[in-house]
Amino acid sequence: MNYRNLGKSGLKVSQLCLGTNNFGGQISEEASLKIVNKALDCGINAMDTANIYTGGKSEEIIGKAVKGRRDEAIIATKVGFGKLDGPNQSGLSRKHILNQVERSLKSLQTDFIDIYYMHRFDPETPLEETLRTFDYLVRQGKVRYIACSNFAAWQIAKANGICENHDWEKLIAVQPPYNLLQRDIEEDIIPYCQQEGLGILTYTPLMGGFLTGKYSKASPPPAGSRFEYNPRLWKHASQESNFALLEQIENIADDVGIPVSKLAIAWILKNPAITAPIVGASSVEQVEENSRIVEINLDDDAYQRLNELTKGVSFSLYS
Repeated sequence: MNYRNLGKSGLKVSQLCLGTNNFGGQISEEASLKIVNKALDCGINAMDTANIYTGGKSEEIIGKAVKGRRDEAIIATKVGFGKLDGPNQSGLSRKHILNQVERSLKSLQTDFIDIYYMHRFDPETPLEETLRTFDYLVRQGKVRYIACSNFAAWQIAKANGICENHDWEKLIAVQPPYNLLQRDIEEDIIPYCQQEGLGILTYTPLMGGFLTGKYSKASPPPAGSRFEYNPRLWKHASQESNFALLEQIENIADDVGIPVSKLAIAWILKNPAITAPIVGASSVEQVEENSRIVEINLDDDAYQRLNELTKGVSFSLYS
């Protein structure tokens, strides 16, 4: 496994980050526990979760899995979305953050969170309130590094400016969606992060599974797949233009001699601006297979062909 510094920090994270949003849901607890331990065995030290994933089960499973191995793991979790209805049950207010960080620490069975994300921008809470609270958590030792997910470039810049003006803990990383069919962060987020020295950990590297090559425009989604569970996402993904691009991507994968899913991740790994893509797994075998993707040296010709083919594409499953 290869490792990269997270932004300007000295924290070294694996070039692949384990995604755990299905732990305790589509993936059983027993299988999830094995997946985490296999990831650590393969040198994947970064794992990404959130307080709301599978109703909190994801955090609980990670807490059980890393018992006795906590020093090996870089655990990232998030706050912002709510698990309950009602006022003060979501968002980035001081009340909600302080409430949820204690719950996350308890679920993860740890004294500290390595990377704590603002899960989304909260227009109803002043950023000063949120960032002052995050700085307080770092000073308390309950959080080591702070980051944001699903922020626009201007929101990231505003947050960094506030932290700098008040001498508060600054953001070390961002987490946006990014894949061959969703490249809009190249316009502003990537250049800004490169200029400011922010790490970038990206999610949906396979566009929700669309870039695995297991879907066909002539057939319904396979049984048990994400798109079968969510017809709305399938409606967005199964556009003729997307399948036309997928066919050309598959042709390049054939030329290179690797599956399209590995090609899609190898393409992200070749971008020096990206710290690590967040990649899920449903079995220990898949973890081992994913860990070997970092060994793929995608040649410049294939890389440029993919860049030109999908240049300007900014498709979103949720648009």
